[in-house]
Amino acid sequence: MVLAAGLGTRLRPLTFHVSKPMVPVGDRPIMARIVSLLERHGFADLVCNLHYFPEPIREYFGDRLHYSFEEELLGTAGGVRRCREFFGDETFLVISGDALTDIDLGALVADHRRKGALATIAVKEVADTREYGVVVHDERGRVTGFQEKPPPERALSRLGNCGIYVFEPEVFRFFPERPFADFAQDVFPTLLKAKAEFYVHPVGGYWNDIGSLAELRRGTFDLLAGRVAGELGAARREDGLLVGEGAELGDGLIVEGEALICAGARVGAGTRLTGPVVIGPRATVGEGASLRETVVLPGATVSPGAILVGGIVADGPTLANPLAYAPSRP
Repeated sequence: MVLAAGLGTRLRPLTFHVSKPMVPVGDRPIMARIVSLLERHGFADLVCNLHYFPEPIREYFGDRLHYSFEEELLGTAGGVRRCREFFGDETFLVISGDALTDIDLGALVADHRRKGALATIAVKEVADTREYGVVVHDERGRVTGFQEKPPPERALSRLGNCGIYVFEPEVFRFFPERPFADFAQDVFPTLLKAKAEFYVHPVGGYWNDIGSLAELRRGTFDLLAGRVAGELGAARREDGLLVGEGAELGDGLIVEGEALICAGARVGAGTRLTGPVVIGPRATVGEGASLRETVVLPGATVSPGAILVGGIVADGPTLANPLAYAPSRP
């Protein structure tokens, strides 16, 4: 199950126009990268919950997914319980649809089964515990507690909760009876109290929860630099420059460092790109503009002669209709 119903408040003002899972990273929405990751690891039957701006998700993914629309938000766990019949009596995985990651989901499930776990939580060592919920465990890897964004001097662990879980269907016995339920506040404390078979699985791959606009930029640049596995939808034209199909490049373009110009984008003559720079599908950069460490989201426009440093450029109406900027639906 892909969790996709949240409001994405930390990415405002982008999420005034689109749900966080549909915010683009490179040439496609974050959630498209999650769905591709699941499919690469053999997860053929996928369901996602919807609430905030649901239609762009339905339109983009079509019948690749099953959908569970929530009139009112049910919480992370309540949304999963609503899909209980979809999972049947099989082991199932839950993953956030708004994180950028390439972790080995197959290894996560295998570890869960090897330990005979009821629940397994993916964790990754983080540099600053003040930004994450951290997970505490014993020498066997069994979860013993949680801390919510503790300062480093008080942190009992540096393992951040990745928001990726594997469960056995019996886990629903530990859910509260009310419709709204949250994993962190309701289910996990109950598992701990019952001394259930609840384990951590440390991951070594890339993981970024895209928890802020700065993290969105960093994740986009990490994708460009190859620090996270994922498709870019472009071919390398020459050192440092990747160009997508149908992109138009004006004369006198100067590129210093890494830059990605996605499919259908137009870059005017005399433009200077000081990387990392990512120009999304069907975006337009006017003549003589100068961009440094900037992300231009799909369909957005940069005025001729503009100077942009360390920012994100977006167009609200385009964000509200991802199909308008996607040359294809990978």
